[in-house]
Amino acid sequence: MIVLRSKEEIGQMRRAGSILAMTLEKLSRSVRVGIATSELDAIARDEIISRNGYPAFKGYNGFPANICVSVNETVVHGIPSNRKLQDGDIVSLDVGVRFRDYCADGAVTVGVGRISDTAAKLIEVTKKALYIGIEKVQTGLRLTDLSHAIQQYVESNGFSVVRALVGHGIGTNIHEEPEIPNFGRPGMGPVLESGMVLAIEPMVNAGTFEVETLNDGWSIVTKDRKLSAHFEHTVAVTDDGPQILTAK
Repeated sequence: MIVLRSKEEIGQMRRAGSILAMTLEKLSRSVRVGIATSELDAIARDEIISRNGYPAFKGYNGFPANICVSVNETVVHGIPSNRKLQDGDIVSLDVGVRFRDYCADGAVTVGVGRISDTAAKLIEVTKKALYIGIEKVQTGLRLTDLSHAIQQYVESNGFSVVRALVGHGIGTNIHEEPEIPNFGRPGMGPVLESGMVLAIEPMVNAGTFEVETLNDGWSIVTKDRKLSAHFEHTVAVTDDGPQILTAK
């Protein structure tokens, strides 16, 4: 069941989204050669709590950290650790925030030091793919209209869209209906209605779209171990077009 949110509920989610946006901005500024991914986790935790939010990922289905920090070939769900970032790495920072009873979810991928041309293009294409998808968040369109737009743009740039992982609805829970694939034919799925809130998150690989889960039970990596990037916004469907709730 897809829940339609009231303006008041969306306002609470916008507050969560504001905390999230400020947290991602601070994390992005903190990324540097030599910082441990666990340090980024601590920075995020302190920032979220200082703004009266709560890290929504902490303990979710047993997840052991406050945020996901996914380096290089790790697509999503990387567990922060003592691993230190190195020159040339790319790192995806995925943050969930709960404010009172409502959630927001967002992610960015940033480069560490001097990154390769391929890595820079991958980040740029993934970020643009997110906004291309958001442009399709219009009442009366169907869900896979945005899925198709994302896939078409990504593949036209020589990259692949992960099939095994999708975006999702969001509200009082971090993951709700509907599932939002980043691929597929247009004109499928539910009609977009005002009050829907969607976490749109293209996950784009430099090589194959195939992924696998590591022995830690969380970290999902590219099967060919090539780079992956991830961007995400929480977006409300309104009669006036998309409203990004996780924008600064």
